Amino acid sequence: MMESLDDAREELKRVDHLIYVSLKYTRTVDVFLNAVNRMNDAYEFMFDALLKHAVEHKKIKELPKTPLEKGHLVLELYPEDIQFKQNVDMFFLLRKLSKSTSHTKEQEYRRHVTMRTQIDGREEILDIDNMTERYHMQMDFFSRVRKIILGEDQI
Repeated sequence: MMESLDDAREELKRVDHLIYVSLKYTRTVDVFLNAVNRMNDAYEFMFDALLKHAVEHKKIKELPKTPLEKGHLVLELYPEDIQFKQNVDMFFLLRKLSKSTSHTKEQEYRRHVTMRTQIDGREEILDIDNMTERYHMQMDFFSRVRKIILGEDQI
């Protein structure tokens, strides 16, 4: 459980570096994609920690195998919590973004570098500002998960 949290923290450190250092100097869509993959990994580690905690407290019997099953089970365990819903939805969106092969690049090597792609029939846009916003949302979620695991936050 704590190992999964530590792994999530390490991935979030890498995302932080990608957003605040790599992206600042390179300004390419490849950095966005790398950050998205790291964010996905961090979410998976956080879900693993939550689900191991649930197994330990006998709320579930076993851990699901696939990332999608893990996300859905986290939603089942915390159905009324908006922060959980938003973050699981973000996880599902980021997974689709990372698997998308039809994205366009705009203004690479400039401040307003942008990646556009079609996900589920609508256009998704990644730029420096919304990547940073998503990262902060994920960091807030990490803090919440950490408090739950350490027993400081009861739902």
